[in-house]
Amino acid sequence: MHARETDSGTGLVRRLIAAQFPDWAELPVRRIASNGTVNDVYRLGDDLAVRLPQAEGGSRDAVFEHRWLPLLARHLPLAVPVPLALGAPAEGYPFNWTVCRWIEGDNPAAGTGDGAFAVALAEFVLTLRSVDTTGGPPAYRSEPLAARDAPTGEALDALHGVVDTRAAAAVWAAALAAPAPQGPPVWVHGDLQPGNVLVSEGRLGAVIDFGCMGLADPAVDLIAGWYLLPAVTRRVFRARTGADGAQWARGRGWALSVALMELSYYRTSNPVMAATARHVIGEILDEGDG
Repeated sequence: MHARETDSGTGLVRRLIAAQFPDWAELPVRRIASNGTVNDVYRLGDDLAVRLPQAEGGSRDAVFEHRWLPLLARHLPLAVPVPLALGAPAEGYPFNWTVCRWIEGDNPAAGTGDGAFAVALAEFVLTLRSVDTTGGPPAYRSEPLAARDAPTGEALDALHGVVDTRAAAAVWAAALAAPAPQGPPVWVHGDLQPGNVLVSEGRLGAVIDFGCMGLADPAVDLIAGWYLLPAVTRRVFRARTGADGAQWARGRGWALSVALMELSYYRTSNPVMAATARHVIGEILDEGDG
């Protein structure tokens, strides 16, 4: 999916664990099938997971999560994969990697969250926003929405004939015209979409993959409304988060920009990501630019 990806395997994981965390060396290792784009994931015994980044950006995320996620986790209402150990490059593998607690659950399909899911999602977002921001780093998506105009335009050009780019451009223009955030940046997850949440028995149980977290416009986490919820429960989510018209418009712009770039980039390399992005674009265009 990316240039200069690094391969991994169960043999490599066993060697890394044996050399750096020998207390876990006897635990069985098995690879977990995933549609993710940053990490290879392995189950270590029954209770642990090993995440090996595929590229340099994921290595930075591993160190970042190890630093900040334990501080956030104590405040959050849902389970999160707090890192238990940070591994170093070794055995020919060039990146930092992590061991965290295994969390049971499944990724939901895009746009399927019911009312209870929407409420739980909103409570997670609001709680995260309320955490003290002192010393917090900028999020991966901390730039003003307008800073994404050029790459979003490039994605629109690449998707001509694939989606209704005229309608999408109108929605994007409306988002750019929305008032800027009035308050200071807050903690955001930064990537609330199906691959980064887990459901158990139909209920939202966990939020995973915090590599994009940091301080940003609170509208960034509103992308969850289009990635995870249908229109009827999206309204519940908006009401619970208290998003006014400007914040909601920016959130829609963020969701559209992210989905356009994902569809453009992953259209032939990751069918699941591409299908999710198509779904999000369709949901947004069904709403129009208002």
